[in-house]
This record gives sequence, structure tokens and C-alpha cells, in this order.
Amino acid sequence: MCNLYANTMPIDAMRNLFDVAPGRVDLGNMEPLAAIFPKYEAPIVLMDDGDRSLVRASWGFLTPNKSKKTGKWLKPQAWNNTRDDKVRSAPLWRDSFETRRCLVPVTSYAEATGRNPATYHWANVRDAEGFAFAGIWKHQVGRLGETDVDTMVYSIMTASPNSFAAQYHTRMPVILAPGTYDTWLNSAPDDAFDLLSGIPADHMQLIGEGEGMREQPEI
Repeated sequence: MCNLYANTMPIDAMRNLFDVAPGRVDLGNMEPLAAIFPKYEAPIVLMDDGDRSLVRASWGFLTPNKSKKTGKWLKPQAWNNTRDDKVRSAPLWRDSFETRRCLVPVTSYAEATGRNPATYHWANVRDAEGFAFAGIWKHQVGRLGETDVDTMVYSIMTASPNSFAAQYHTRMPVILAPGTYDTWLNSAPDDAFDLLSGIPADHMQLIGEGEGMREQPEI
């Protein structure tokens, strides 16, 4: 279930695809990212004072993490995926789903099967320069165990897979159709929840697979 994706779109391409004004970009010198893992920083699109903004955030809502063996505090745990069947009930996700939804720009994502070594299966949306996962976000400030945090974080929505994604995992990230971006960002929770079925299987394609493929293949 999506622990690795890529976003190799240039900033201007992301602005155009997600209708973000030039003055609403705060990515610094962030380069295209061929491999994004939990706790990595990556671009997201969120609403800020009524306008779409393209900003950087860290992948995964953070929670305290204590070693069961030693009782010592470890680095916070990052919850990078949010289940559709728990987003409206679990306290970690509920408020963000109701009030802070975002678009997560993507060019492809990977699911791994097997181990030692794993085989990575990279997929994207047919005939698309890029696309968006449905996401939620929040600004986390405070102390988690012995770690002080002050950072923007996001999590990716997951749902039951379509027939394409089911070949590789029992869950899949929710891929939004372009015409639904405004609904996901701005509509009431009930309307946003209706989008969590994602896109049909025939809109997706496999672009590469193999052992050790931990970066997006050339596309």
C-alpha cells in the first residue's frame, strides 16, 4: 500500500495542471523527485485564504513512538496512508478530512511484491503528464516523545483497489479525476467522501517492474 511514489513534474507543469497562480508557490529550490518515501518532503496543493497554493510538506502524520523492548522514545512514527473506512471515525484523521484536504501531485507510484528481493511495480495514469492522489494535511506543532516538531504533514487516502491495482495490493491510493479536484478541496465532507472510489482500472497502466526499482522508470 503506497509507500513509494514519484513526482518528476517541473514546477510550472504542476502550477498549470493544478491551476495554481505563480505567486502561490512555496517550494524553494525543490527538484523533481524520482523516489518519495514516508517522511520525505514533497509538493502538495492546498487551499489557503481561498486560493490554491503549492507548498512542500512531509509525508506522514506523526505520532509518538516508544520502544516496546527498552521503553525509550524513538523518532515519531509517520502514518503515510489513511484508510477510507476510518477517515471519518479515527481522531488522527477526522478533523483534517473535514477541513484540510489536499492534492498530492504524482507522476507514478510503486507497489512492491515479494521480498529478498522485492519486485517493484510502477504504475501511472494513461496519457497524463501527472495526476493527483487525494490527500489530507495539517500543521503539527508540539512535542512527540522526546522530539519537538513544527512541520506541515500530509497523508494519502487509500481505498479498495480497482482490478488493475488489485494485482499488486489489497489497497490502492485514491487517484482523483481532474474534474474532481475542486470538489475534493472545497466541498462538504459528504461530497468529498463520494470521490474515494478513485478512477477506473482502464485509466491506469504499468510502466515498469523489476527487482531493485526504487526510482520511477524513465517515462
